[in-house]
Amino acid sequence: MIPCVLVAGTHSGVGKTTVVLGLLAALKRRGLEVAPFKVGPDFIDPSHHTAICERASRNLDTFMMGEEGVRRSFAKGVEGADVAVIEGVMGLYDGLDATDIASSAAVAKALGAPVLLVINVHGTSRSAAAVALGYSKFDPEVEIAGLILNRVGSKRHLDLLEEAMKPLKIPILAALPRKSEISLPSRHLGLTMGFEGHHDLHALADLIEENADLDRILELGCEVPSSEPRPEFEGERIKIGVAYDEAFCFYYIENFEELRRLGAEIEFFSPIRDPLPVVDGLYLGGGYPELYAEALESSPTRQKIKEAAEDGMPIYGECGGLMYLCDSVVSKDGNSENRMAGVLPASTTMTGRLQALGYVEGDVVGETPVVERGTVIRGHEFHYSKMDCARDARFAYRFRRGKGIVEDRDGLVEHETLGSYLHTHVCSFPMERFVESCRRYGRR
Repeated sequence: MIPCVLVAGTHSGVGKTTVVLGLLAALKRRGLEVAPFKVGPDFIDPSHHTAICERASRNLDTFMMGEEGVRRSFAKGVEGADVAVIEGVMGLYDGLDATDIASSAAVAKALGAPVLLVINVHGTSRSAAAVALGYSKFDPEVEIAGLILNRVGSKRHLDLLEEAMKPLKIPILAALPRKSEISLPSRHLGLTMGFEGHHDLHALADLIEENADLDRILELGCEVPSSEPRPEFEGERIKIGVAYDEAFCFYYIENFEELRRLGAEIEFFSPIRDPLPVVDGLYLGGGYPELYAEALESSPTRQKIKEAAEDGMPIYGECGGLMYLCDSVVSKDGNSENRMAGVLPASTTMTGRLQALGYVEGDVVGETPVVERGTVIRGHEFHYSKMDCARDARFAYRFRRGKGIVEDRDGLVEHETLGSYLHTHVCSFPMERFVESCRRYGRR
């Protein structure tokens, strides 16, 4: 058993991210080792968790990972921790289409985790009790262990809320005043990243310490799932370079762990500042290459990556990595165009509006150095750009759910390079072929 709560909202925008960041900061200030988690495929919220807790935040997603993957990730994530805090996604019961798959509720049930329900009570009193009652009864398998009332207007307002909530027998564990709301800066993909350091941690911690019953919250918990250890690779290890900086920062920690388990040493580098390391393969994750396009163009590393690709080095790029591997990135106003690595036969144009958002499922229909033909893959796409591909461009993926690069096609292939808008998780995107491709290249 470990102290644990899943903080969920009645819907998006009720303030659960602020609540979670404040809770993490308050627990950390108490000297506790806090294990943070995020429901769903989000990369941005976990970066804030990691910055506060000084411990990697892990994603929990029953669509990409399955229930067993969620339990395994949670068990790994709480090793050595005193308490676990899970941030939900959207509303508590919102999942894939009209199901609870990938919802906060699905994760709560998979782990047996108690839920703290955040309700925005601005402009309401007794009706808030009806909301809480409905959420508590909707799925009997979900335990709503406490309420967090956000945007409470006054002591009188709180008195009315407490009186209305009494028949529910669900404790109010926090009542956050409206004037204490803390705004978090954002950009087009969501909040700014955690490493950009915009938080007043003392203010966040004070918000929770002064307005929540932290001791009672710490009394809530769940069992830690048992997890069978997976066999480690024994033999010749290889090196895989991973682009990791302000332009490339969207990764799931389990992907790194799986690469290491399969026999890879990871060497992080910045395509903006660093030379290309001596490695057997490259992994370029998502992020914000469009914001750093001039610096990426000016760096000699992009030409070195092109030369490595032409030499047959296995390279895998996701979303931002895909954009960087293409010929160029054009600004949304069309006034600037910056050259990129020029490996894949396409150019990227920023559009200023969302082009794709949601879960993806599809088949690998072409040969790639990264994942085997015939594999069913799952992931997530989220981008504000579109691509103009060469007429003879080769696509390795066919999506039955999701938009992709062109209609339902995705996975551009050139040389031994694969680039995709798809963000993948190792639970539904095996990495053995990529590591073996890198090993063969290194032995040449």
